[in-house]
Amino acid sequence: MPDILITKTGEEPGAKNLRVEVPVEHVKAAEDKATAFYSRRARLPGFRKGKAPKEIVRRRFHDAIREDVIRDLVGQSWKAAVEQERLKPIADPRIRDLKFESDAPVSFELIVEVKPDIVLTRLGGFTLQRKVAAVTDEIVRSQVEQLRRTKAPWVPLTGTPAPGDLVQITLATLEDGQPTKDKRYDLVLGEGQAIPDVESRILALEVGRTVDADVRLPDDFPDAAKRGQQRAVRMTLHEAKRQALPDIDDAFAREMGDFESVADLERAVRQDLEAEAAREADADVRHQLLEQLVAANNVQAPRPLVERVLATFAQTYQVPDDQLERFAAEFGPISEAQVKRDLALDFVVESQSLKATEEDVDARITELARRRKAEPGQLYASLQKAGRLRDVERSITEEKAIAYLLRQSTVTEV
Repeated sequence: MPDILITKTGEEPGAKNLRVEVPVEHVKAAEDKATAFYSRRARLPGFRKGKAPKEIVRRRFHDAIREDVIRDLVGQSWKAAVEQERLKPIADPRIRDLKFESDAPVSFELIVEVKPDIVLTRLGGFTLQRKVAAVTDEIVRSQVEQLRRTKAPWVPLTGTPAPGDLVQITLATLEDGQPTKDKRYDLVLGEGQAIPDVESRILALEVGRTVDADVRLPDDFPDAAKRGQQRAVRMTLHEAKRQALPDIDDAFAREMGDFESVADLERAVRQDLEAEAAREADADVRHQLLEQLVAANNVQAPRPLVERVLATFAQTYQVPDDQLERFAAEFGPISEAQVKRDLALDFVVESQSLKATEEDVDARITELARRRKAEPGQLYASLQKAGRLRDVERSITEEKAIAYLLRQSTVTEV
């Protein structure tokens, strides 16, 4: 049987275009295979199962057979293309310009995203600064105050609310004096959750009262076309609540956990904040390292790979189609930086043989299970079922690459 003809028609960093022509013999073999599949399972009037003539089966299941044939031929062609061109694909190919006619070869174009071949000539000699933010007494007290507020119950109040109170209101737009598009909101006053004019009206309103007012949309209103416009609205304050804040004393500390006094609580809070500050400092060192690594080696981000990362971001954040252009302008540089970073790390991993081993993964899962007080085998099965084992492996691999790079450079405490 003649070979599938594969011709390279275009190439750029991160992508290759391949023209594929599948000989008629392959097409007919795929059609016979698909037809036989449906013949064995088809129940057609007047025929016993599996006994219907092939021509009748082909007419009855024409569209399904065609889809199966295309899927089969694309699969064969893709396997042949990977072998012939020695591709390193990072995703399944896209199909373009498919031509499928009776008694003729099938042709189409494969758009293949591939991992570009890069070489880093400098892996070390970078100067990095590690700065751990100081945890002051004021920061500790602020954190304790946040804990205090998380524990404080909301108590209904009468009269007018104040900043910091939780209110429930109905807000309706007035047209010719009649309310339309009314909607109920729960918000905390003083936190910028409502436009200033609306909030000032609420602060002057007693619980259970309604007021009609003209409000001005602020200059930073999300819809630029409406900025500065006046709106007639009707507001009803249904209820208001105020937090009953507990005293910060030893009894409060004991409620927050295994602490005997406020001093014990503050000490634990300080330790947590200092640990977080250290983690942020380490993260900043890694950021500096990768920035210098990418810049020193002039790593480029292929357009197809940047577009793939950008599409993943857009899907994650569920960006509407009409906002994709603005989203791309904002997240394009972020996507480009991530591609450069990933390419550089991949080179380090491959050139220094730093990929996580099975032993590394087993050790990490054992440690995670210990922290979660779970059985390692159960955690492994859970991660495998959720498709997250590769995330664990990738995390370990990245840690090993970063550790290797840090050994080649100088980190200064500032």
